Amino acid sequence: MKQADSLSSARPAERPAPRATIGLRDVARAAGVSTATVSRVMNTPERVSIGLRDRVEAATLKLGWVPDAVARALSTRRSQAIGAVFPTLSHGDFARATEALQDELTRRGYTLLLACSHYDLDQEHTLVRRFVERGVDGMVLVGNTHRPDTLALLERHGVPFVNTFNHDAVTGATSIGPDNRRAMHLLTRHLMSLGHRRFGMIAQSIRNNDRATARLQGVRDALAEAGLSIRPQHFADGEWGIGEARGLFRQIIRSKPWPTAIICGNAYLAIGAVLEAMQQGIAIPADMSIVGYDDVEIMQELPISITTLRVRSDEVGRRAAIYLTGAIAGQPTTLELECEVEVIVRSSSGPPPRVTRAGTAR
Repeated sequence: MKQADSLSSARPAERPAPRATIGLRDVARAAGVSTATVSRVMNTPERVSIGLRDRVEAATLKLGWVPDAVARALSTRRSQAIGAVFPTLSHGDFARATEALQDELTRRGYTLLLACSHYDLDQEHTLVRRFVERGVDGMVLVGNTHRPDTLALLERHGVPFVNTFNHDAVTGATSIGPDNRRAMHLLTRHLMSLGHRRFGMIAQSIRNNDRATARLQGVRDALAEAGLSIRPQHFADGEWGIGEARGLFRQIIRSKPWPTAIICGNAYLAIGAVLEAMQQGIAIPADMSIVGYDDVEIMQELPISITTLRVRSDEVGRRAAIYLTGAIAGQPTTLELECEVEVIVRSSSGPPPRVTRAGTAR
């Protein structure tokens, strides 16, 4: 008897009866609209008035209805998903662009699927292929440099894509973002207008990175136009780490006379350079100016705020979403592809010293 009781008590509890399935018709009835209107709200919300959208969404929330994405994809031949492959999310500009991209896509009824390539073109190709296998409607890529078979894959499957963060008017590639060369040319000219003639640079690695290549070229072009150049001992390159930048800065200041201005290829390289200069007792900007590219929040909160180029990364993401959803719908947009940059002058830059710390007159 006891055994029977123990067996009885060990039986799993009976499962509750399944809830009645909520369907599209139920939502339409609750919202007081047709099933066709509900379908349009789900698939092409931009074609439905805000009032109708609100009614359908309210009914959806009340009933707890979750549309069957698989069934919808089969009927519409669209997944309402956009894939994006970014090199990293450690950079402030990529993170801000991702937020704006997601917000704009969500507003237009799309879901963002995100992956990071770590500046590896083979990894990028693998990720793009997986997104295509999962039926994404479009792709967002970074830069204009990709494996040829990556672009061929997208074209073969009819997946619209857009490049971002390296607008290049010369090649004609569809890329939304700043002209990196022109931006760094502008920043270098700004420093020269202050009187600087001896420059150093902590550049971001150009490996699989056409944005870094363009930035480096912008600096070199601006200097060459003035008959100047960067001495080999005053040039160093790395990835993007603050700690790494501190070591690269120490490498540059081993050689005297020091440069009076150091241009850094991204925000974190500039932050590391400023922190190391402070550690070394180098007065900024009295002994040396240090400037960067991109504008993350900490750059203006440091004891010595950093002069930099501000990129409207959120605008890059927003425009990419608008362009891509228009291409998917067969409605090309007339967006301005180039996003402007702005030199933000802060306390890390100023005129060169009359006498450098190395004791050499300017």
